[in-house]
Amino acid sequence: MNREEIMTILPHRDNMLLLDEVENHDGTAVGRYTVRGDEFFLKGHFPGHPIVPGVILCEILAQSACVLLRDTMEEGTLPVYTGLNNVKFRSPVKPGDTVETRCRIKRAKHPFYFAEGTLSVGERLCVSAEFSFAITGA
Repeated sequence: MNREEIMTILPHRDNMLLLDEVENHDGTAVGRYTVRGDEFFLKGHFPGHPIVPGVILCEILAQSACVLLRDTMEEGTLPVYTGLNNVKFRSPVKPGDTVETRCRIKRAKHPFYFAEGTLSVGERLCVSAEFSFAITGA
């Protein structure tokens, strides 16, 4: 899925859509985003030494996992974060890096979905986390 297709699932727009592409590979969401360097979150984090904030990396993970919820979401509903657990930041992400996410749903009890995922740059693991969503009315 490209950015236009992703926007049919996610409500994020403009500078908060943090995926360039995402695909569902047999129940594993694989997403990619290239950090350009002009993103709003890099302006103050940190001047002269930009590093993508951890909360943004977690958002990228969550956005990529939402492709797995595509068939469970009705029109007018939204996936929203309900929790983050066991988050580990292992390596920084910088401008020019292309991150790749791999996420899967571990269990579900509609409207709640529990996932786990990783975010890497090449072979370098940058983030691992468990997280959850709820599908809510808009």
